[in-house]
Amino acid sequence: MVVNRFEIYIVSLDPTRGSEIKKTRPCVVISPDEMNHNINTAIIAPMTSSIRKYPTRVPVEFQGKKGQIVLDQIRTVDKTRLIKKIGRLKKSTYEKVASILQEMFEL
Repeated sequence: MVVNRFEIYIVSLDPTRGSEIKKTRPCVVISPDEMNHNINTAIIAPMTSSIRKYPTRVPVEFQGKKGQIVLDQIRTVDKTRLIKKIGRLKKSTYEKVASILQEMFEL
C-alpha cells in the first residue's frame, strides 16, 4: 500500500496498553514519503475530539468536526492497520504539525 505524508486514514490501534490512545480512529501519516513508499510501516499521529491544552496537540477541523492531532502519541504501525484513506490535512495544518514535530525532536 502506498501512503503519503499528511494523508488521513482510519487506523485500527488496538490492542493497546496503559494510556495509549485506543480503538479505530482517524490518524495522520507523519512519516516522510521516502519511508512510506519503501517500507511496510508508517508513523502516524492519532486524531481525537477531546480538546486538551498541550503544546503537542494541533487543532484540526476535519469532516465538520473539531479536534486535535495528538503528537504526543505518535507511533509506528504496520500498513495493514490502515483501513481506509479519508482525506488529507490542509496546508496550514500540516505546516503546524511539521513545526511542532521539529521542535519536539530538536537536539
